[in-house]
Amino acid sequence: MAVDELDTRILTLLLERPRTSVREYARLLGVARGTLQARLDRMERDGVITGTGPTLSPAALGHPVLAFVHVEVTQGRLDEVGDALAEVPEIIEAFSITGGGDLLTRVAARHNAHLEDVIQQLISLPGVVRTRTEVALRERVAHRVLPLVASVGRR
Repeated sequence: MAVDELDTRILTLLLERPRTSVREYARLLGVARGTLQARLDRMERDGVITGTGPTLSPAALGHPVLAFVHVEVTQGRLDEVGDALAEVPEIIEAFSITGGGDLLTRVAARHNAHLEDVIQQLISLPGVVRTRTEVALRERVAHRVLPLVASVGRR
């Protein structure tokens, strides 16, 4: 899906001012409200815009320990293990990966002992061979897409 210059301006506003109304976005961009709404609908339909909810902090929710857990899976059981991971509330993301391990999960925990409990839960899942855990010490670059949007707009 092609994202043009107006789309990147819309996306930039959505990221910089997420609580602004569609009418105000249209005014700021100098386009008709219907044009803006049609662009938003298309970008949602095409999967460019994937959510509209607030971004929440696991740490503020009482889970300040962040770890990345690599999960090695028995051959042929990747989907089964992926489905089981979705049932663990402390897993906030999981990806199939190349390299060492089959899945990479992002885990939020209340404290180190809680993290150990989550890892033990993962190890006990049918199809999990082993795990390897890396604890994050400090976030250096927060999740972001605005620089990417800006680079797409410059093309």
